[in-house]
Amino acid sequence: MTEPADQMPGVPAPAAPDPVFRRVEDWIDGYFLPLFRRPVGGEIRWCPQWWKHPEAVTRLTALWRSWEAYRLEPATGISDWLRDHLDHHLSVLLDRRGPFFQCDPDSGHIDGKPLPVEPARYGEAAP
Repeated sequence: MTEPADQMPGVPAPAAPDPVFRRVEDWIDGYFLPLFRRPVGGEIRWCPQWWKHPEAVTRLTALWRSWEAYRLEPATGISDWLRDHLDHHLSVLLDRRGPFFQCDPDSGHIDGKPLPVEPARYGEAAP
């Protein structure tokens, strides 16, 4: 294995820092929810059982992992994370047509249905 170009020969690379949060659930409870507050209802949707929404889990995990990386960047790391990651995913997550589209403060969690699909029929002519 070769050493990176910017590393001194024979000097071991520094260990990657430990994450601040061990799991996405910890990041959501300890960082995301206390910091990013929104009025829920109408145009803004959220589900207290967010972990039951696979798309939300994927997006929130991506936000957590990117936050762990960007927090280490001096000066503009968090600003870049807000612009490049949070702003995009938060608008999708909280949108009335997003993963929590059926959930609201009154009805609570409601499972969405997967998009309809038909089996692929290879070899058939396209319509």
